[in-house]
Amino acid sequence: MRILLLLLVTLSAPLVFQSTPTEILKLKIFDYLVPEQDPSGYFTILNLDEEFIDKEGGYPLPRSRLAEIHNDILSNGALGVGWVISFPHPDRLGGDEEFAKALQQDTSILAMFEAPNQIYPKTIGTVILGEEKGGMLTKGVVQNTINLRNYVQQGIATAPTDIDNLVRRIPLLLKTPDGYVPAFGTEVLKALVGAYTYVIKTNDLGIEEIRVKGLPPVKTDSLGRKWISWVNTPQTTLDEMNVQGKFVFVGITANGIMPQVATPVGLLEPHKIQAALSESILIENSPYIPDWHLAAEILILGIFVSLTWLTINFVGIGKGLGLVIIFLFTTGFSGVFSVQKGILLDFSWTFVSQIITSTVAYYINFKKQYKLRQEIKKQFEHYLDPRQVKRLQDNPDLLKLGGEKRYCTFLFTDVRGFTNLSEKLPPEEVTKIMNKALTIQVNAIQQNGGMIDKFIGDACMGIFSAPIDLENQEDRDIASAIQMQHEIKESGLNIAIGIGINSGLAVVGNMGSDSRFDYTAIGDPVNTAARLESATKEVGVDILIGESTANNSKIELKLLKPISVKGKSKPLTIYTI
Repeated sequence: MRILLLLLVTLSAPLVFQSTPTEILKLKIFDYLVPEQDPSGYFTILNLDEEFIDKEGGYPLPRSRLAEIHNDILSNGALGVGWVISFPHPDRLGGDEEFAKALQQDTSILAMFEAPNQIYPKTIGTVILGEEKGGMLTKGVVQNTINLRNYVQQGIATAPTDIDNLVRRIPLLLKTPDGYVPAFGTEVLKALVGAYTYVIKTNDLGIEEIRVKGLPPVKTDSLGRKWISWVNTPQTTLDEMNVQGKFVFVGITANGIMPQVATPVGLLEPHKIQAALSESILIENSPYIPDWHLAAEILILGIFVSLTWLTINFVGIGKGLGLVIIFLFTTGFSGVFSVQKGILLDFSWTFVSQIITSTVAYYINFKKQYKLRQEIKKQFEHYLDPRQVKRLQDNPDLLKLGGEKRYCTFLFTDVRGFTNLSEKLPPEEVTKIMNKALTIQVNAIQQNGGMIDKFIGDACMGIFSAPIDLENQEDRDIASAIQMQHEIKESGLNIAIGIGINSGLAVVGNMGSDSRFDYTAIGDPVNTAARLESATKEVGVDILIGESTANNSKIELKLLKPISVKGKSKPLTIYTI
């Protein structure tokens, strides 16, 4: 859980501190997912292009010519004209009076452009519902000449950029020391509906929405910015003059005159950006980034990252992979659905965080599994057949460490006359004989699926059906005893071994102290197997088999006379080969 908490804190940090990579990723995803909207039908764009400027003899154009264009637009049935061109100086050709007269007809709006000059235009009437909070400050504007601005409405043709230098959000109103000034595209709509004031609704974070009488409220962020839908507004020319019943945004597209601004849909001139702002305000359920987006994004990240982590760690790597893929699909679908509904929430970082989390979880699990496999190999490679070790490594669940009750079959061996042998032969020869004898016993046990539990001097203990279950464990144990006896006789070692076999429930697992332990078995069936091995001399046979083993064996066995052994109050029923 500590790793999960560390992951949650680490992965939440880019959201909380709005890191550049995550912000750019979020905005790019929004650009891709925000649906394209149809134009409202209330606007058209008139471009004064390169060909027109050349035809007119260059720029700047005489304002008397602009007055002619203005009058032509209105005479062709336009609702109004917005000039997204700045006129900060008087016309040297004396056409200001003629242009001002044209502007006084119907709805006309002039643009102002921002400049850090601390010159502020006249503010407009606003009503604030709530405390006066939020809003984006302007550092000043380049004013239109006084003989023009006194006769016409004005708006700021602003286009602030996001962290990746693209324009996506435009403030509907800009704040000055004296009040508010509208953006150009906002003032267009206010003028068209004949409203006189803006209503600003605020909350604890800042501006929540802005409304104009006659239009639906427009949701904004705390700075009063509106997300722009890049509508493909119809465009026309002076020759076509397709302006009937529309408000016309006039701007210059000739090279080198008006700056082009980078947007998600390419470079656009200011009049096209302001037209997009007006179009966006009229879109029902237009996309917006809610004030509570950060809390929601952190909560979403926490839920999906936790689910991913817990799934991989508790369901397992194999099954967990399928669920993680489902979680990733759900995250992606939720992000698309949210944007389609107009609520711009960042699911992209949650998606990336899930991939990071699953990678970390898989790595930790792989490392844990690898360590476990190595421990299993180290613990059992000398006691089990390599095929059984591989089974345990592939499926560690077969091995329950710590001790459990299991039904197993136990085998004990002992070399007869080992003491006499040690006295008669040199130590090197005794060691050679014992190593060969024990190797025969180990091979016989492992080849029949058993596990070598331990060596006790010249004796050996084997377990069948631990640590993994074995079918026909009794027959396997007896078969290994027969194989031992046969190979010992064929080896030429001139030794004999006694073997005791018994089955039953015993506690199997890691036994010992905190500092040293072994995988072994304890219990009455184990002790009985050891007693049977000791009794082989007394009975006069090489192999003695307990009753529980014989009852479950398919091998034909010979019943012997019951014997009494130490620790048992009743005689034991015994069998041999």
